[in-house]
Parts: sequence; structure tokens; C-alpha cells
Amino acid sequence: MTNEEIEIIGSGRTDAGTHARGQVANFKTNSEIGLAEMIDFMNRYLPRDIVIKRIEEMPERFHARYNAVGKKYSYYVWNNVIPSAFERNHSFYFPQELDMDKLNAACEKLMGTHDFIGFSALKKSKKSTVRTIDELSIERKGEMLHFTFVGDGFLYKMVRIIMGTLLEIGTSAMLIETIDEIFESKVRQHAGETVPAQGLFLDEVYYR
Repeated sequence: MTNEEIEIIGSGRTDAGTHARGQVANFKTNSEIGLAEMIDFMNRYLPRDIVIKRIEEMPERFHARYNAVGKKYSYYVWNNVIPSAFERNHSFYFPQELDMDKLNAACEKLMGTHDFIGFSALKKSKKSTVRTIDELSIERKGEMLHFTFVGDGFLYKMVRIIMGTLLEIGTSAMLIETIDEIFESKVRQHAGETVPAQGLFLDEVYYR
């Protein structure tokens, strides 16, 4: 498009099979192509499951990853005995009955600033694994459960492992107090299973 070698920098990696409504990326160019023409060109030639919604000119030093101060994720659970043919690629089919009071109490316990290494698939990390979850809420619409995660950052597979833990608590297969034990022990094996990727959406990346 610009006849340049372009390096695209994303706000972060998403697990294979997940979705993104609000991924952010930046690149540098010397091209004088207009923004409207650029977005039209990209959407014409990109695969049909990738769409550019907006392009903006940013300051020279803007970095999509390092300037991000938070992210918002959604995870969808189809909670019904009968699976959905329409939602199967965008949610996790979970037919077991869930105790909403236990789920909400577990969400409250997970919020705040903690070392989430026990809720991640990281083997080791030289960087800090302390993160802050500002919001972890649940909304039910019919058979669909919508979990919202807002925080300053998320470790590798952290949302999916937290979801697996919540679902075990919701079916009484795990005690709510286990969350405290995981924070204390930092042992991944004490948390729930990693739920499938197709229910996870990156909704928004926050910048100052």
C-alpha cells in the first residue's frame, strides 16, 4: 500500500482462538495517503474476519503496547443444557447449573491488587506478576452469562484460568476460600481448568 517496510506493533498478544473487538496497533509511515483511503484499502484486502474500525494519527512516541494502562475483556458462557448452534464459536458451552451467589462472591474476592501468578500459564517470570483487577462482574441474559474483566493488565491465559476457577466454584466443585490459597501458594495446579479460547473477547485497550 505504501511501498514501505512496515513494522506493526500491537497492544499485546491474544491467545489463539480468541476474538478482539478493540485491538490497538501502531505503525510508522512516511506515506501521504489519506486516512480514509488507507482504511478503505486495508479493509478491502485484509481477511474477512479482520476489520479496521478506525485510524488516527498519533504522536511520534506513541507505542500501542507500552503506553497502555489497562484492558477490558469479556468472557461468554452459554449456560444451558441445550447447546447453541449460533453461539458455539463465540462462547463456552457449560451445561451445569451455577450458583450465582457463589460466583459473585468469588468475583469480589478476585478484585483488587494481587500476585496472579497462580492464575496464569507462566512457568517463570522475571517481571512482576502483580496485577490489579478493577472490575469483575457478571451479567446474565437468558442462557448467556457475560463476565467482564477490567484491569491494568493480564498475565498469559489469566482470564481463562480465572474463568475455569469461577465455574468450579459456581458448581461447588471448589471452595471460594481456595482463591486465597492460590494467592498464597502461587501454584497454578490449585486453580481451575483453562477454559476454551472462543469465549474470550478483548473489548478495549485504555490509554491516558
